[in-house]
Amino acid sequence: MDRQPPRSTSNAIDLYIRTYYSLLRSSGEVRVRAFEEAHAFSDSSLHTGARDERPDVAAFGYSAARLPGCLTLVRHLVAGQSLEQFERAGLQVHDWPAVSTRGRRRPHRWDGGQTLAVFVTSASDIDDLVPILTAYQIEWNKMHMRLANSDLGTQLVEGTAPSDDAELRTALEGALGLSAADVGSLCSALGEPVREGLAAIAASPRDLRLRLLAGTLLEYRRATQRWWEGIERSYLAKGTAPRPVYFVSSNTHALCNLIGGYAREHRESIFEFAREHDEEGLAERIDAAQRDGDEHELSNLSYYLLRRYLTADPETTPARMEQVQRFDAQCGISTLSSPGHLDVNVQLMALRDIQPERLDPRARVDDLAALQHSDAVIINIDYPLGMAAYHHLTQLAHGVGELRGVYVVGKAATLNGRVGDIMLSTVAYDEHSSNSYLFRNCFVAADLDPHVRFGTVLDNQKALTVRGSFLQNRDYMDVFYSEGYTVVEMEAGPYLSAIYEMVHPKRHPTDEVVHLSNLLPFDFGLLHYASDTPYSRRQSLLSKSLSYFGMDATYGCAIATLRRILSQEIAHVRGGSGR
Repeated sequence: MDRQPPRSTSNAIDLYIRTYYSLLRSSGEVRVRAFEEAHAFSDSSLHTGARDERPDVAAFGYSAARLPGCLTLVRHLVAGQSLEQFERAGLQVHDWPAVSTRGRRRPHRWDGGQTLAVFVTSASDIDDLVPILTAYQIEWNKMHMRLANSDLGTQLVEGTAPSDDAELRTALEGALGLSAADVGSLCSALGEPVREGLAAIAASPRDLRLRLLAGTLLEYRRATQRWWEGIERSYLAKGTAPRPVYFVSSNTHALCNLIGGYAREHRESIFEFAREHDEEGLAERIDAAQRDGDEHELSNLSYYLLRRYLTADPETTPARMEQVQRFDAQCGISTLSSPGHLDVNVQLMALRDIQPERLDPRARVDDLAALQHSDAVIINIDYPLGMAAYHHLTQLAHGVGELRGVYVVGKAATLNGRVGDIMLSTVAYDEHSSNSYLFRNCFVAADLDPHVRFGTVLDNQKALTVRGSFLQNRDYMDVFYSEGYTVVEMEAGPYLSAIYEMVHPKRHPTDEVVHLSNLLPFDFGLLHYASDTPYSRRQSLLSKSLSYFGMDATYGCAIATLRRILSQEIAHVRGGSGR
C-alpha cells in the first residue's frame, strides 16, 4: 500500500509540457503551430488521430466545446490573470463583452474582432488551454485542406451550398471523408449557425497566436484572495462571528435544488413546458413517471428541465431567475456570481434556515428540527479546474471559522467502469506534487446505492489526478492501470495538498506517500461520476454533455453529500462529534 506507483514512461508527454512552457516564456506571441509536432507525437488519448490525414472529429468537438464560438474569427489569444494585468499590457478588456463556452467556465472577453482575452487562475489553465487550442487548429486545418480542394468548399464560401440540411451533410461526408455520424458530431461541435462555421473552415486555414502575460504564483494567490473577499461579506453577515463551514466542491444546481425546492414546487408548469418543447423526447418519460408515481424520476426530471424552463424566453429569463433566488433565500440559500471577478460561482446555505417540507425527500434524515439550533453554513463552489482547487480551498480555509467537512464531487474518466458509474476513491496519486495520498473516504457504496438506478457504485478505487485532459496517452494509462488506478480526474490531488497544509505546520511534500487517514479533524468525502471510458472507447461523452441520464449519478452524489452534512451537523447540535 505504501509503494509509490512507477514513474510514467511517457517521455513524449513530458516533452510536450516542457515545449509549451519554454515557448510561452517569450514576451511576445507564440504561434500555436510551434506546439503541433510535440502535441501530435504525445499520442494523447483524446487526440488519437492527430497524425492521421483524416479529420479527428471527436478531438475537434471536444476542443470546440471548450472554446468560445467566436474562435472562428479570432486570430490572437492573450492569457492573463487579472484585469490589471491586461491593462498593463495595453488591453482594455473591461470594455470587451464576456463570451462563454459550453464545456469550461474559464472567463473570456472578446474585442469583437480578432483578439480574445483568456483569464487563467492557475497553471492548470495553461495545461488545459494549450492542448485544446492545438488540437482545434490541427483538425481545423485538416478539414480546410479537404474543403478548399472541393466544390463544396467553394459553395460554402460563396453562400451557394445546398440549402437542404440532409443534402449538405451528404456532401460533407464526401468532401471530408467522414461517416454520417462524424458529420453529425462536427455540426454539433460548430453550433449555430453551422453554415457559418463550415464556411470559415473552408475559407482559410487557422494560424492562431498565443501570448501569455507573466503568470506568477503570486498573481494566482491574489486572484483567489479577491475571490474570497467577494464571498466574505456574505459569509460573515452583519456582526456575526465566523460560522462553522461544510465545504462542497460541486456544481451550482444540485444542492440548491435539493434544499430550495423550487423545481418540485413548480413541477407541473415545468412538465407542461417540456411537453410543448419536447426536444429530447422526455414527454413520454414524464408521463410514465407520473402514471407510476415515481417520485425519484419526477424529481430528477424537474431538476433537469428547470434551467430550460427558466431560460426559454430571453425577455423573461432575468425575472424568472430572480424569482428562483428569492424562493431559495427562504431556505437560507444565497448565490454569488463570479465573486472577485473570478468565474467560480459560490452558494452559501445556512443550515438553520432549511425548511424540511421543501427538502427533497431522498435527502431527509432524522431529527431535522435540531438544525434550528445550528450556526453552520454550507459553502458550495462551482468546482474549479486543477490547481485552482488548491488555491481556492487554501484561501477559504484562511477565512472561515471551524471547518467541519470537505466534500469533492466531480466528473472523471473511468478505466474499468461505464459512463454513469460512481467511483469512491481512498488513494489518489497527484501529478502536480508526485505524492500518493492515502485517506479515509467518509462515503461507501451503501451511502449511494439507494439513490442510483442506472450506474454502478464502485468504492475502494484509486484516483489519478492528471495535469490536463489531453496530457495522457495509452502507454501512460497502462502504467497506472497496472497499479490499480482506475479514476482519471483533475482536482483530488490539489485539494488533498491543500488539506495537508491545513493539518500540518508546513507545505505539502513532494514525491512521497502521504497518510491522511487518521489525521483529519473534519469529515472528508470524494465522489466522482464517470463521463468517459477512454480505455474501451465503447462510449465516450467527452464531446457532449451527459444529458438527462447524467442526472442519476449527479443527484445520487448530491443526495449522499447532503445527507452526510445534515447528519453530521445534527450530531454536532446534539453534542456529539458527528464523525
